Amino acid sequence: MVRIKLSLLFSISVISVLGISSCNSQIIQSDRNPFNLPLTQTVAAYNQQVAENPQMLMIDLAKKINGVVLDIRYATANNFTGEVIYTSPRAFVRKPVADAIQKVQDSLFHYGLGLKIYDAYRPYTATLRFYEVYPDSNFVANPRYGSRHNRGCAIDVTLVERNTGKEIPMPTEFDDFSTKAHTQYTLLPDTVIANRKLLFDIMTHFGFLLYVSEWWHFDFAGWEKYPLMDLSFEELNL
Repeated sequence: MVRIKLSLLFSISVISVLGISSCNSQIIQSDRNPFNLPLTQTVAAYNQQVAENPQMLMIDLAKKINGVVLDIRYATANNFTGEVIYTSPRAFVRKPVADAIQKVQDSLFHYGLGLKIYDAYRPYTATLRFYEVYPDSNFVANPRYGSRHNRGCAIDVTLVERNTGKEIPMPTEFDDFSTKAHTQYTLLPDTVIANRKLLFDIMTHFGFLLYVSEWWHFDFAGWEKYPLMDLSFEELNL
């Protein structure tokens, strides 16, 4: 079991990020940034981005969304790596993403259901480790480009019964890297297909995009406007 330290200490310079933020990290090649990506790597850089654009704020979903269930697998060894990757079981996303998830949760209330979150913001260092373990870009983001999770704009979820917290039947378990996880896979019981469709319909209605290889993975529309980050959960919670 390996615990990966997720914070980095590098200097920051100010340049433009897609016209949204003028604060980006100085690109310094290292073993934690081997592809010279413009990563946000310090709290100071992140704070400047938020000051310039409040939509950049990272929100702790456990504090914002009433009744949301967290099952952050990468904070345990119960994941495809078999390692503890995260330093704590937290779920952060950008402010517009959090607002959309609140609307999803409110809508699910009428079905007697709620969200369970497996993963949200993912520090870039974790993406490096994931690809070392499983270098298949159909299921694991290629660190050469970074992940939408690294931007705070992707979320891995399923549906649970609101009263019990029990998961309702879906095509596979989380992080099942098989054809059954594909969003168009049809050799399933009718109830499972209906449950998956309900999840897809509600998530897409509130601004999320399907990721075709994984029924549980959703990207928020406009994700490209947000920079890649490699800050730990503790740094975000200062």
